[in-house]
Amino acid sequence: MADAAPADRSSKESKESRARRVKRVCSPGVTAKGKEYRQQRFVPPPGAADILLVRHGASRPARADDPFPLLDGQGDPELAPEGRAQADKVADRLGDRPIKAVYVTSLRRTRETAAPLCARLGLEPIVERDLREVFVGEWEGEVLRIRAREGHPTWREVIAQERWDVIPGAESHDAIDARVGPAIQRIASRHRDELVVAVVHGGVVAHIVSKATGARPFAFMGVDNGSITRIVVHQGRVRVVGFNDSAHLYG
Repeated sequence: MADAAPADRSSKESKESRARRVKRVCSPGVTAKGKEYRQQRFVPPPGAADILLVRHGASRPARADDPFPLLDGQGDPELAPEGRAQADKVADRLGDRPIKAVYVTSLRRTRETAAPLCARLGLEPIVERDLREVFVGEWEGEVLRIRAREGHPTWREVIAQERWDVIPGAESHDAIDARVGPAIQRIASRHRDELVVAVVHGGVVAHIVSKATGARPFAFMGVDNGSITRIVVHQGRVRVVGFNDSAHLYG
């Protein structure tokens, strides 16, 4: 029995030492096998602008006997009923986000799409005209949609060459880039470390994403109405974080 006390003391010291060792080894990021480097959720770097590109809701159908009104030479249709429903769903999806500004283009379908979200956020939309849709020259108004659906030979050539300027009078890839690229950089420079929305057009979203990723010019055509594409702009470079997110439209 006389030897029990030293044994107990030794056991106690061993437990305390072991506890210190476990605490040290099992601190965050460290295990018994050494440091761990876990996968992390993407966080924009300091000074970056987080921009959500929303394609406008569906506009009214094209009809040869009821042409779209033109604004500065471009078709300017209003939203169809389904487009207004899509705008409401965009507002539901983004209405509780810490959005600092909402940008639209000069064309009414973007303003009408942004309206429910702006009402939720208490923001006035800011017009950025240089993010307007691709100008398609002689096919402006309802013509493009009709000829594309009919499989017009020129439309087939547009798709084959991945160039809008196959259409007489339409913008070239370089001309689109000369206005869209600076517009995105202007928005980014105003909103460092902030989240903003830009309600734009399908051709513009496709152009931005293909340019940022180095893909073919038409690689990202087919952007859904009301969908959300996320880009992060930092030090002049555009990173694509999400593309064509439309989950909110079908819930």
